[in-house]
Amino acid sequence: METLTSAGHSLYFESNLTALKALLERNTYSKVFILADEHTSEICLPVFQSLMDDFADFDLIETSAGEENKNIDFCIGIWKTLLDFGADRKSLLINLGGGVITDMGGFIASTYKRGIDFINIPTTLLSQVDASVGGKTGIDIDHVKNMVGTFSLPKMVFIETQFLTTLPQRELLSGFAEMIKHGLIYDKAYYEELKTSNYQTPSAAHIYRSVEIKNEVVTIDPQEKNLRKILNFGHTIGHALESYSLDHDENPLTHGEAIAIGFVCEAALSIKNSTLTKSELKDISEYILSLYPKYDIKEESFDSLLALMQSDKKNEDGNILFSLLETTGKCTFNCRVADSDILSSLAYYNSL
Repeated sequence: METLTSAGHSLYFESNLTALKALLERNTYSKVFILADEHTSEICLPVFQSLMDDFADFDLIETSAGEENKNIDFCIGIWKTLLDFGADRKSLLINLGGGVITDMGGFIASTYKRGIDFINIPTTLLSQVDASVGGKTGIDIDHVKNMVGTFSLPKMVFIETQFLTTLPQRELLSGFAEMIKHGLIYDKAYYEELKTSNYQTPSAAHIYRSVEIKNEVVTIDPQEKNLRKILNFGHTIGHALESYSLDHDENPLTHGEAIAIGFVCEAALSIKNSTLTKSELKDISEYILSLYPKYDIKEESFDSLLALMQSDKKNEDGNILFSLLETTGKCTFNCRVADSDILSSLAYYNSL
């Protein structure tokens, strides 16, 4: 078992939830609630209960699955459910699921009666290496990602790779994109390791390294004033694509698929607006396209995508700000980029 400490809370790896068992045995919580979506409650809740020796002293709150449900209406429903079930300020919320559940559950817990304890048990690769770590919570407004949220730390985070065996390949590939990002922005050697690995069977060591990288960055800059912004590489364009696809495509892009496109586009921006070399751009583009299916960014969508980027929460003084690569393994932030360059980067991706 490995443990990382982050801003006063612990992240446990392959612990079989022993620290959670010990916490609940101390019986300091008036009530325990588990938040899960309809898929997680069917597939992952039995795994959770087996790890917890058939612990059953909790109330299950089940919600619909999908990013489109990470909104204020669902939060209101869950707040009302907590009230109906008699949740007080000594209650505990356990978020069992992917990034939607940990994002929304953390937001719900941090605002219910001005804050109750919550624990994240991420069950997808994406949530294990990204969403559950770092203390960001959030919900979407009008398909704009994470426009309302808080910085609020979970009491504990448990990363158990047993849950990954329940995932389809597309979900594993989605989470793998965040691991690639960690290498691109922070650790070139790690990026090169990932290029020779198999996303279908992510190793515990690589998951640990991704969490370690994010934890190092977040510990230095917990409120995203400076360095933490590098974690947004690929996400300015990626979030816009994800939101647009969710609203227009019958089979929308996953988060990982969208930000992978963002990696290519923002690497292209890094040629003119930072110091990335053309050979590095070629390497990144070829690697991403070897993993992720090509997506047709229709030219008629360009203006809509630009408008979505202009709503990005990271912008300042009306300027779209990017985190861009200086070189593979090193990233800078707060880069102002001309709209024409952004549109050119979308065209570059389409040309591949």
